[in-house]
Amino acid sequence: MDRRSFLKNSAVGGAAAAASTLAAPAYAQGRRTLTMVTSVPDGFAVFDDAAVHFVDVVNAMMDGQITIEKRAAGQLVGAFEVFDAVSSGQADIYHSADYYFGGQHPGYYFFTAVPFGATGGEMTSWYHHGGGKELHDELGEIFNLKSFFCGNTGHQPGGWFNKEINTAADLQGLKFRMPGIGGLALGRTGASIQNIPGGEIYQALASGAIDGAEWIGPFADERLGFQEICEFYYTSGMHEPGSVLSAAFNRDVWNEMTPAQQAICETAAYATHEWSLSQSNYNNGAALARLQSQGVKVMQFSDEIWDAFGVASDEALNEFMGDELFARIRASQEEAAQSVFNWTSISDEVFTRQRNRIKAG
Repeated sequence: MDRRSFLKNSAVGGAAAAASTLAAPAYAQGRRTLTMVTSVPDGFAVFDDAAVHFVDVVNAMMDGQITIEKRAAGQLVGAFEVFDAVSSGQADIYHSADYYFGGQHPGYYFFTAVPFGATGGEMTSWYHHGGGKELHDELGEIFNLKSFFCGNTGHQPGGWFNKEINTAADLQGLKFRMPGIGGLALGRTGASIQNIPGGEIYQALASGAIDGAEWIGPFADERLGFQEICEFYYTSGMHEPGSVLSAAFNRDVWNEMTPAQQAICETAAYATHEWSLSQSNYNNGAALARLQSQGVKVMQFSDEIWDAFGVASDEALNEFMGDELFARIRASQEEAAQSVFNWTSISDEVFTRQRNRIKAG
């Protein structure tokens, strides 16, 4: 039995059962309502903002032909159950970070972020011009999904800690929230990794269940109030240099749309991706200044930490190289990121450094 048939005829690890109360797509006089499930609560900066923006753009452009109704994490299915709900046809669309679903296929890690991987700009270049979109679609076909980039958090910080992290030895036994390949790599350094949904991080920190956590960036982290619990904030992370959010349609639902409707959804997703990345980049600087004014200590990891994480990241990625599709996705993204960097390192980076030097002088 292939994967698609299995999903349609099983409980999908309990997620389908949880989603069984979802209504089938509603039709009324040629109009249709689709349910989109998400992985964060309502109001979460950047992550939910992108979901709301996508829904608003699609609904406005559809002019009533199709209406998307958003359901936050826990309203219909759990934060990490959205993939199975849409894959099996119990919901129509999900908005999430695809690396949550690396257990379905490790190739999905690359469609959010991997350690020492592509930045936000490099991800976009790879996706539209380096074969990333086609690989995302190839992966989606396995699971009855049609996926698109639909948000980007930008470079994510190393995270919040309740103590300074000066050497690799300080990671030993540290209970830390980090998903994806980054979490797998950090676990190899001796940390105890917890994959906690975004809506549960604050309570886990406050209760002492974890010693630290990474989330999105100053703008989003400030809204969640992590500064009320943790004193040390490491602002340059190696685990997620340009984290993508995705909108994924059940492929049967997607195929029932007209070409014009499909074009609207795809265009809205890419518009949201650009809008989201600019939102993070614009707001993070001011948010960081506010955090510092509240006593947060902004830190940077030592070279020793970077080196230890680099070794662990290669080991974590290499564990999946026996999967042919994973290997192709990795090679494609790494080649594209290097190609973009070969230019930006001698153009954008030189310019911004000189611009800031001159203006500061």
